[in-house]
Amino acid sequence: MSQEELLVLIYKKDERAFTHLYDMYSKSLFSVINVLVKNREEAEDVLQEVFVKIWKNIDSYHESKGRFYTWILNIARNTSIDKLRSKNFNNSQKNLSTDNFVNHFEDSSKLVDKMDTIGLQDFVKRLKPKCIQIIDLLFFKGYTQQEASDELEIPLGTVKTHNRNCINDLRNYLKV
Repeated sequence: MSQEELLVLIYKKDERAFTHLYDMYSKSLFSVINVLVKNREEAEDVLQEVFVKIWKNIDSYHESKGRFYTWILNIARNTSIDKLRSKNFNNSQKNLSTDNFVNHFEDSSKLVDKMDTIGLQDFVKRLKPKCIQIIDLLFFKGYTQQEASDELEIPLGTVKTHNRNCINDLRNYLKV
């Protein structure tokens, strides 16, 4: 099923579309969520929440504003960040066992291997060190621009400018 056909069915709230939507995008969205949340069970809950949000808010998606995948990726990212900032999640993280950290480091090394296989690391290496740092904080660790400003001890406006320039550099490398 093509993405266009899928969107038509989702707009009609055809139940078959939900299964296709999940099959097409669950793995990639889960990867992003899991990198941010760093807890498999919580990431699975967030993934479920993301698909419900996509289903309920499909009317707010407009093809003229961007690609569908970008739209659902932003929903996944924002829902993950909301989860990270929630009081219950923060309290549950205070009681993590050391096993959780060992698994996290193992998973991180697997992610680096996967990045090498798809060639993403070559593009990231081309970025300036400051860009790598800002993109890591904003997109992979879920920091707000203000939090990144505080962490890097640079003005908020500088973070915003660097972020915009770094994303443009990455787009140029990827020719997107």
